[in-house]
This record gives sequence, structure tokens and C-alpha cells, in this order.
Amino acid sequence: MATASESKGPDSKDGTWNGRELKSILATDCGSTTTKAVLIEKRGDEYRLVVRGEAPTTVEAPFEDVTRGVLNAIMEIEELAGRKILDGERIISPQNGTEGVDIYLSTSSAGGGLQMMVTGVVKAMTGESAERAALGAGAIVMDIVASNDGRLPHEKVRRIRDLRPDMILLSGGIDGGTKTHVVELAEIIAAADPKPRLGQAYKLPIIYAGNKDATAEVKERLGSKTDLVVTDNIRPSMELENLMPARHKIHDLFMEHVMAQAPGYRKLMSWSPVPIMPTPAAVGNIIERVAKERHMQVVGVDIGGATTDVFSVFQGVFNRTVSANLGMSYSVSNVLAEAGLANVMRWVPFSIEESDLRNRIKNKMIRPTTIPQTLEELQIEQAISREALRLAFQQHKALAVGLKGVQQERTISDTFEQTASGETLINLLGLNLLVGSGGVLSHAPRRVQSAWMMLDAFLPEGVTDLAVDSIFMMPQLGVLAEVSTKAATDVFVRDCLIYLGSSVSVIGRGKDGQKCLKATLDLPGGKKEFDLNFGTMQIVPLDVDQTAEAVLEPAQGFDVGAGKGKSLKATLKGGVVGLVFDCRGRQPFALPESHDERIKKFTEWSGALGAYPGLARS
Repeated sequence: MATASESKGPDSKDGTWNGRELKSILATDCGSTTTKAVLIEKRGDEYRLVVRGEAPTTVEAPFEDVTRGVLNAIMEIEELAGRKILDGERIISPQNGTEGVDIYLSTSSAGGGLQMMVTGVVKAMTGESAERAALGAGAIVMDIVASNDGRLPHEKVRRIRDLRPDMILLSGGIDGGTKTHVVELAEIIAAADPKPRLGQAYKLPIIYAGNKDATAEVKERLGSKTDLVVTDNIRPSMELENLMPARHKIHDLFMEHVMAQAPGYRKLMSWSPVPIMPTPAAVGNIIERVAKERHMQVVGVDIGGATTDVFSVFQGVFNRTVSANLGMSYSVSNVLAEAGLANVMRWVPFSIEESDLRNRIKNKMIRPTTIPQTLEELQIEQAISREALRLAFQQHKALAVGLKGVQQERTISDTFEQTASGETLINLLGLNLLVGSGGVLSHAPRRVQSAWMMLDAFLPEGVTDLAVDSIFMMPQLGVLAEVSTKAATDVFVRDCLIYLGSSVSVIGRGKDGQKCLKATLDLPGGKKEFDLNFGTMQIVPLDVDQTAEAVLEPAQGFDVGAGKGKSLKATLKGGVVGLVFDCRGRQPFALPESHDERIKKFTEWSGALGAYPGLARS
């Protein structure tokens, strides 16, 4: 199989591959249950989505060949597009007239995705760096084994044996530092002699990305027992984190070992000149590319049935976390357990017995494929989603931090400006774009419900653009970005995202009814002024592709991004929802404590947003 590095390679500026213009691109995402295919073509100067198709994934019995599902999804593309792409079971490439495509690409999370363990000498330093490297490569991190994690050596050995990861990332120590601890970690792995989850005939891949001076000792202990690969130290010094070499090795070994054991993947790999990417890594890739291309601070979330992934790019630093126990079907009871019943119930806009709510949540877990049939069931599901998203974002903020253990040099002038090491990089006031994905967000009956869930869960501050991924096309665009950034970003902006509109969220606390914001908007129909009170929400209609120049004047004690009481000029973007003004306050955000008062406020907000027409319960 040719890889991107072996070929002449992509030209990400003008959309060519191996010196040939890319006129058509076929990309698939092989998920755990469904394989999704998209056909992208160049129309004029930009790339656009033409059609999409899907079919059941066939990695398990009775088919046990992932390519069967891929071919079925491509056949649906052929039917919808009215063009021939397959010659028997071969993809016609390059495009010849109206037949075939110029390139085929794929991502995969079939078989449970990539499951890894990571190690580090100090859990809060090299351990966290290793976790960030693995998460950024699209892995689920099953555990962090660290010299200082409080477990005895035999407990660590037992843990490694029990979890049976696909791969282990061994890190620890700075270059030139002490070798003792990282060598001890290598000895623990050697003693565990872990067996891989998939395929018993091959050695477990181990990536060593620690103190380069300990490489010989690590090879001595692991070289014969495992498939050991050495790469650059992820923490060469206390002040530097170097994650990309380890991430690239994870991708390579994922294809060579993990995916190669799954039925049909060797054949699938031969169809594409670009390595197959883990689905979460591809989603992170497109978010990272778009953020850097457009110089934006971005947060993206994908909430599924079992897990919730959060991605962010702040100050040019990409981070991804996966909350493997927070989801809307298989893991829904975990959301209740972690959030607590009271936190879930605070988002339910009607009276319900605690036992009734518990039973409904448990029924969802044992019947994970069911969808809400009534308005009450929908509101309960969306209440749970708020807590799943909130908890996943909290976990993300805890990991997306500056380097811990760094001695920072400060002068008197920056004493009050420089953030401490280990402080989160997430700055909600600087957030430009919040993207939601996953069934509960992408398929909400009304788009305004998605906007409301995202506002409640993430609590953005100041001016933030809201969007949802309409058909979960981000994985295919993530791998496409490896070939052509232009093609990937064109489709991401034009066809993948549904823009809900800009939100304006006021920071500060006040009394209900107190004036908190005056907004002067230069709308397409003329200039309008709005006086907004604390505790309210309001929508101002503004269509997709329309903008409004705004002057936002917060009342004394309130802030929209320029400082307390200081006005802010901003360009607000329209969307299918419009402009959303959220005057419920931040730092802290608080719902009414009284049950009746809380339901009253939900009814009021629902009426203002048009979220649940007819909601008027008491």
C-alpha cells in the first residue's frame, strides 16, 4: 500500500494529487455499526458534497469483511449520483470521463476503535503529556500507569494484563535526566507480558517516547517480547511538549497491527493511497486545520451512545479528550451516576417523580436504539445530554492545560497577566466557534434545541458562533485534509456545518428584570435597538450568510468581552436559528433553586426561543 509519504504527495493549496487535479473524491467512514460514504466534486473554484450513502458495517459475522459494507455504501452513491464508480469490486481511479473517482480515502472506528494504555514517571507531567499524545491520535486511553500513581508493582502488572490494550505508549523522564523510573516502567510492562485484544499471532506494539538516554535499557527489557518502536521524547525538557512524532507512530502502528487484524482491512488499505485514520483522529484533524486556516479558537464535541469526544484549539494548541463513560444510550446510566439525579432533574421542564426519571433512563440503557416518541421523552433526553456535555467539557478543560512542573520566570510587569503552569487553555471569552455533533445535537427536531443545549452545557461567554455537523461528515473531511486542505475546508464550511447563528452571552450576575444589555444592530432591514433584561433569552432573526454589525453596551457590572460596563463592536453572523441573546448570566451561571420557579423560567425561555411550542406546564 502506498502511503502519503511514499507518493509524490498532496498539494494542499490547489487541490492536486500526484500532479493531477482532484475533480472527484470518494471517502468512507467505517463505524462500529454503519459505514458512511460521501462523494465530493469540484464545482467551479470550490469543492462541494454531491451525495452521501450508507450501509451496515460488515466487520463481524456473518460477513467478516469490512469491504462488503464499503462496497454497499459505494453502490448507494452510484445509484444516487447516477454515475459508475465500481468495476466489479474495484474502485475505478483515476476518474475517466464520468466514470470513477480521482482518489479514495477512509477512516475507521470499527472493532471498538484504538484502545491504549500510557505510562509516565509523574502522572501529572509526563503521564498527562502521554495521555494528550494518545488522545490526539484518536485513541481511547484505558489507564495511565505512573511511577507515583500509588499502586504497587504487582497491581500495575495485573492492571496491564486485565485491560489488554491494542498498544502502549511508554514515556517518562526528560532527555538527559534520570533513567531509573522509566526503566522500571519498562520492567513492569515486560513482567505483565500483555496479550493484544485483536490477533494473538503478533507482538503487542509498544511506542517508547521517553528519555533518549534510557533507550538501550528499554530495548533490552522489551525488544524481544514486544514490537518496540522508538520515537522522539514527548517531554524532552520540562518547558517543551513534543507530541507529533508519537502521534504519527500511533497512526502507523494502528494500521500495521490493529487494523491489519480486523477482517478485510488489508484489502481496504490497498484501495487507498493514504493511510486509513482512526475516526476520532480524523475529526480532530479537520477541526485543527479549520481553526488554523481561519485563525480561530474552536471547540467541537461529538456525543455518541457510549462516549463523548471533545476537541479544542486554543492559542494554536490542539487537544482532544474522550469521556468513555458519558453517552446517550449505552452509557446513559453513567451520566446519571456521575452528574447526580438533582443535576439531571434541574434541566427537566416539568414535574416528574425521581423513580420515574430513573426508570426512563434505565430503559434507554437496555434499549439503546430507541428514540423519543413524546415531547416529555425528548425533553428528558435533552436534559441528560446537557449533563453529559457539561461533564465531558469539564474533563476536557482539566486536560487541556499548560505544562505542569515548569518553573516560569516572571517580571513585575507580567505578574498579574501570566497564567500559572497547569492552568486550562480553554478561554470561553476567546471562543470563536462551537461545533456540536452526534445524534442528540445533529438530529434535534428543532435546531434551536441544539443551540439551547450547547449554551447550557458549555456556557460560552461574549460573542460565539454556534454550528452543528448535519450528517457527521467530519471524519471523511479529516482524512481528506491530509490530501487537500482546500477541498476539506470548502466542504466543511459549505456542506458539513449548519450554522445556527451567533450567540451573545452576558457575564455577571443580577436580579431578574434588571437591565443588563443594550444591543444596537445594523440588520438587513435597517437599524434596530434592543434593551435586554437579566434572566432572559431572546432570538433576533438573521438568515444564513447574512451578518449584522452590532454595538453591545452592557450595563454597569456586566461584561460581553470588553470589560465590565464597556461597549463592544462585533460582527454577528446569521444562521438557521438567528442571533441568540443569553442574558442569564455567567460566573456563575445559576438556575432558580425553587422547583416551581425553575419550571416557570424554562417555560419562559422556551417561549422566547420557540424551542418547544405549546410548552406551558406548571
